[in-house]
Amino acid sequence: MLKKILISAILLALFGLIGATLVAVTHEMTAERIAANHREALLKRLNALVPPSRYDNDMVSDTIRIIDPELAPRRYPVTVYRARLMGRPEAAVFFVVAPDGYNGAINLLVAVNHDGTLAGVRVVSHRETPGLGDAIDEQRSDWIYSFTGRSLDNPDERNWAVKRDGGVFDQFTGATITPRAVVKAVYKTLKYFSRHREAIFVRETTPVEIKHE
Repeated sequence: MLKKILISAILLALFGLIGATLVAVTHEMTAERIAANHREALLKRLNALVPPSRYDNDMVSDTIRIIDPELAPRRYPVTVYRARLMGRPEAAVFFVVAPDGYNGAINLLVAVNHDGTLAGVRVVSHRETPGLGDAIDEQRSDWIYSFTGRSLDNPDERNWAVKRDGGVFDQFTGATITPRAVVKAVYKTLKYFSRHREAIFVRETTPVEIKHE
């Protein structure tokens, strides 16, 4: 009886070792491919905002991460992808969070040209109500394209709001909170870029930067 238990224990241990080895080998074989796919998907999103003809650096790697309540509340880290051409700053793409969507946080890419104009805005992910708030998604409507070419002066501060709040940006029928959150996040990003433009491009790549509280 003892011999059978010992044999069973050894077999279980062997199966466990083989299983763990297979998992490790599979992970090793797929990790590089997964990373490459992730990079390709990210680069596709970035290129939709800043075309490859506008930069010659590795924008995916030329990044900084910022934690600053001036840019993002609740200590959300913001990744900034920097585009350069022949060493000159061309644009910065901010991965920001609009925390006050109707159903939670809305993740955005906000691309700002070096001159302070918007190269474009795209929604990366959200949980807004289908048929209402999801009109922020470019696959649902062209609303998100209305930011392209805008700046802190176009429109002025008073008009950087949805029309219901006296601004120039459309809201959606039955859904004002969602576009309001996006407009607010984009405007805050523009203001931050305007105040810290040079530092954003000069700053060395670093895991996390914490500015003033």
